[in-house]
Amino acid sequence: MMLIGILALVALAVAVYNRCGWPVLGPGPQQGTAPGTVSILIPARNESLNLTGCLRAALAQGSAVREILVYDDHSTDDTAGILRAQAAAHPLIRAVPPRPLPEGWLGKTYACSQLADAAAGEWLLFIDADARLEPGAAATLVRAARERDWTLLAAWPGLEMKSFWEKVLMPLLNLVVFTSFPAPLALRDRRPSLGLAHGACLLVHRREYLRLGGHGVVRREFFEDTLLARTWRHRGEAGGCLDGQRVMKVRMYHHFSEIWHGFAKITRTSFRSVFSFWLFWAVHAAVFLVPFIVLAAHAAGGRLHLWAGIACGVVLLIRLLQSLQFRYPVWAILLHPLAEILLLGLVLQTGLRHRQGVAWKGRVYARST
Repeated sequence: MMLIGILALVALAVAVYNRCGWPVLGPGPQQGTAPGTVSILIPARNESLNLTGCLRAALAQGSAVREILVYDDHSTDDTAGILRAQAAAHPLIRAVPPRPLPEGWLGKTYACSQLADAAAGEWLLFIDADARLEPGAAATLVRAARERDWTLLAAWPGLEMKSFWEKVLMPLLNLVVFTSFPAPLALRDRRPSLGLAHGACLLVHRREYLRLGGHGVVRREFFEDTLLARTWRHRGEAGGCLDGQRVMKVRMYHHFSEIWHGFAKITRTSFRSVFSFWLFWAVHAAVFLVPFIVLAAHAAGGRLHLWAGIACGVVLLIRLLQSLQFRYPVWAILLHPLAEILLLGLVLQTGLRHRQGVAWKGRVYARST
């Protein structure tokens, strides 16, 4: 238990480092960004519940936006109808005609590639249909990229959570990332391995994007965002990821079933090898769940396990720190052991089925992608 306690303290140190050293993007004045600088690009497949809200927020970005392009990726719901109505009502919105998905591409990467080919703005802002830009966000992103002399800027969005299970489970996504990844260090160290991005909000300079091959270089990748950021660095371009929760919100899933399937896709596509999968599972279980089990077992016998108690306290402190940083409900911290059991159970189930294909939004992709 001493080793687990030490690992928990390391995770706390990373979380504190991220909390104190990671710059936060804030909405600001649009002055300094020329009119028509940004093309907002939205890949949309079966997004009838999200597209109207996404477009409404995009239309509120002001003069910095040159156009809003949407690629309806052969949706089977009413996405196409909503897009037609919105394009007819707002000249800024334009539909990019869909094409058959070529062999060797994923749906989203191909949609992004088609959008970029049709765009005319100096800067390309890729956003997901379930994302909501705050007013002035596009100009803020461009200004931040120019100030840092970057040609790629990713904004890590805030999580919008409404249902009970969203509030219990969704914070675990940032718990996994920001107890292991030193975001402030990645802004100073340009090693490709420290590239990080979030596909819900990715700004790139059009010239460099096309020169480097765009989404074509990550055409087979589910984590195209971070891999594109790493490729960007590998090829000598500058870019980084900032805390963007004040300029964008995203509601990734709405209920337990969506969360389960979404987490399964993330898990099934996150690991390059069986070894890395089991290493993650073992370390995460040891640090974030085992101390609570050990402490409860000892407490039932009227005893106190010192290192288990320390580890539990450190984990809850991490959760509190991230609740303040990312604006999660504090009460969800008390359900952390339940959330971890569900997460680890899902990860275990997914890992045991690692040879299966990945199903997402009505398509099934071979596991090799």
